[in-house]
Amino acid sequence: MADYSISELNKVVRGPKRAIYDISTINEILDDTFLCHVGYVFKGQAIVIPTAYGRKEDKIYIHGSLKNRMMLNLLDVGEASLSVTHLDGLVLARSAFHHSANYRSVNVFGEVRKVENPKEKMDALACILNHMVSGHWDNVRQPNEKEFNATLVLELSIKTASAKVRAEGVVDEAEDYKLPIWAGVVPLRQIANNAISDDNLQEGVKEPKEVLDYINQNR
Repeated sequence: MADYSISELNKVVRGPKRAIYDISTINEILDDTFLCHVGYVFKGQAIVIPTAYGRKEDKIYIHGSLKNRMMLNLLDVGEASLSVTHLDGLVLARSAFHHSANYRSVNVFGEVRKVENPKEKMDALACILNHMVSGHWDNVRQPNEKEFNATLVLELSIKTASAKVRAEGVVDEAEDYKLPIWAGVVPLRQIANNAISDDNLQEGVKEPKEVLDYINQNR
């Protein structure tokens, strides 16, 4: 499989044995969620904001209002970094020092541009929504002209990225294994419960197949 080349920007320095540069693995981690955290600087102050995203090949799309401070800052700078993290378990060691977590994380670095072509922009909005619930775009009213024109869509072209994954048990000091203290891993995962229909639904309207599929896949 192809890897991202290792550079000063994307190199995992702390815990390098857990580093992954394989593009396929990185894409899998990105596709397993729809929420990322984007960093930017505003008037000398570092700010991190969570936002929804969609991925298509080596492009990541985010959206916001035309006056969104983060979006305008990213567009002005022309570059961005975003991160994604899945928390997979609590690693509870015998010692406080060796408590940890199992996780899958990705840092992405890329160039930013404004998506202006109307078809490309609408496709990007569909990509973001379908990244949340696959195929759901076709079940909803799509943006009208006013909504469409009030929405700013940015494309981040991935230049490089790296992942860091911990998927193991407790690692204690050798002498601590003799202590009468419980240690182990508590697995964690995000699950979907049954959908709660809006009180104002028209009579006879049922959950779309895509929503039911999402729930069943994430129980």
